[in-house]
Amino acid sequence: MEEELPPPQSDLPSPNPASSIDATLQKKHQAMLDRLSNRHQSRQKTATTSTTIDSTASFLSTFTESKRSIESQLNNSPNTQDPTLLKSHLANISSSISSLEKLVAESSYFLPSYELRFSLKCIENLKQSLENSNSQLLPKKKFSFKNKSTSKPNPGNSNTNRIPPNTYHIPQSIRDSPGIRNKENQTLSKNFKNFKEIGEFTLSDLDSCEVRLIGCINALFVNRLRNCRVYTGPVIGSILLEEVENCVFVLASHQIRIHYAKSCDFYLRVRSRPIIEDCGGVRFAPYCLRYVGIEEDLTKAGLEEEKENWGNVDDFKWLRAVKSPNWSVLEESERIGCVEIEDSGSTEAEMEIEDSGSTEAEMEIEGV
Repeated sequence: MEEELPPPQSDLPSPNPASSIDATLQKKHQAMLDRLSNRHQSRQKTATTSTTIDSTASFLSTFTESKRSIESQLNNSPNTQDPTLLKSHLANISSSISSLEKLVAESSYFLPSYELRFSLKCIENLKQSLENSNSQLLPKKKFSFKNKSTSKPNPGNSNTNRIPPNTYHIPQSIRDSPGIRNKENQTLSKNFKNFKEIGEFTLSDLDSCEVRLIGCINALFVNRLRNCRVYTGPVIGSILLEEVENCVFVLASHQIRIHYAKSCDFYLRVRSRPIIEDCGGVRFAPYCLRYVGIEEDLTKAGLEEEKENWGNVDDFKWLRAVKSPNWSVLEESERIGCVEIEDSGSTEAEMEIEDSGSTEAEMEIEGV
């Protein structure tokens, strides 16, 4: 009988049951971590979407209520011929419209594009209605304004042949606001840091001028500028530009809207997408202004963060799917670079601040 030999010994180590269990547990643990991570990301996305929806709903509710209130004021003018009472009534409506416009500007960064366009259109209609009411209730004031605007034409500067007539009616608040008007071949500067809160400020009928505005203001209106350079600190609300040609603008604001601009360069920091209408040959680049204290002013205006919206331009008169040919991004090789301005401290700068004849506006700008 042959002797039974022991089974051959393998060179490979025998499997360790504990190691197999550990590997299985690790796989299960990792799978659980992956599920938790995916669930967390999904909840974050849902929460962000929910917040945006809630913010939009809150905006629409406030906007609708304010719009109805303004429409009610427009439809219920005081039954009086007293110019003082009528002017006060129209001024209150103008103030309400300005507040509504500021609400849109502050909410524009989260509003869907169609809601933003609808809101801006509503505000434009309200301004038109206000102007109609102003014409009916105070016709003599409007007639005198027209005479004044044509009594000091800029020599050799006729907008009629260059830019189509302005179809947007300028609100009374813009006409009466402090500002710089009817200047030619001058350097104009203003430092608002030592002033109390400045509401609306206007630049109008300037030719071949350089304008430097330091500090924050609530709103800026620019009308009929030619061959100018405009450098401004941050605007807390919105900026409206109309009928500008061959100009350079360095601007920061929550909302910027441009009508009838021709051959202009815009260096912007803006919370919402810039809007152009009836423009041609306009180019855009990032904000490039520097002065002492500008970072604090940008923070005060809520514009400390660059949103890169300067190149996301909406052309409201170009509804095709392809990009509008009316604007372009300014090539880096053609940009002006960083612009540094400072307050000259000259009393002449104080003299450049004018209003359209309103003593109240003059006191607001000079009495602080």
